[in-house]
Amino acid sequence: MKKRKRVVIKVGTNVMTNRNNRIVGPVLHELVRQIAELYEKGYQPVLVSSGSAIAGKEVLGECNSDDPSTRRQIFSSVGQPRMMRHYYTLFNSFGMHCAQLLATKRDFAPGKHRENMINCYEGLLSEGIVPIANEDDAVSLTMSMFTDNDELASLVAELIDADALILLTDTDGLYTGHPDDDDSEKISEVHPEQNVEKYVQENRKAEGEGRGGMKSKLKIAKETARKNITCYIANGKRHNVIIDLLEGKEIGTKFSETK
Repeated sequence: MKKRKRVVIKVGTNVMTNRNNRIVGPVLHELVRQIAELYEKGYQPVLVSSGSAIAGKEVLGECNSDDPSTRRQIFSSVGQPRMMRHYYTLFNSFGMHCAQLLATKRDFAPGKHRENMINCYEGLLSEGIVPIANEDDAVSLTMSMFTDNDELASLVAELIDADALILLTDTDGLYTGHPDDDDSEKISEVHPEQNVEKYVQENRKAEGEGRGGMKSKLKIAKETARKNITCYIANGKRHNVIIDLLEGKEIGTKFSETK
């Protein structure tokens, strides 16, 4: 029996929110629509979703704690069930099931935790259920947190032996300068040994907006490609972006060991 292709799709907070940091329902709908289409095409998709902190902040507004770690835990703990309610409703409308998997970085270390997590992913995928992964912010220790969900997505891709990892952001890929500059050009393909770090712009984000940026995505994309998992950085707000990438259309930036 031919093995079904596996793809891990990571969606960042900046994809699912507008300029007022409000979660945009149609963006999530388009994301789930594409995942449902992938499933019909024979893929086994896994979603790594940010958004719990901003979803919690949207509900609470502010909280009284002055400690940044506690604030993150509060916002994420409140926001996570809200995000899953969105996803449950959307996947159900496409006749699909989804499941929540929260993990800490220590769970990926060799041992029983890792083996148990593999069993869970394999069980869900074999049943046609879409796993939705996120960091378990409520119990993650600061010194052992994921750098961001890009790192989590790469570890999940390795864990399930994925064929591809797609990192969705709010730009069309890696550019030779700031994406808004007229003289900047998008880089279509990167080999892990290429020195393209000089092109990355500094990133500044407010609380709840996510920890990742292009610097992180570039590092993770290269590391993932070195594991023989093709990685893409692309614009998650672009219509049909996931399907188009996997059909070989020249959008986004592709990271691959193949020259």
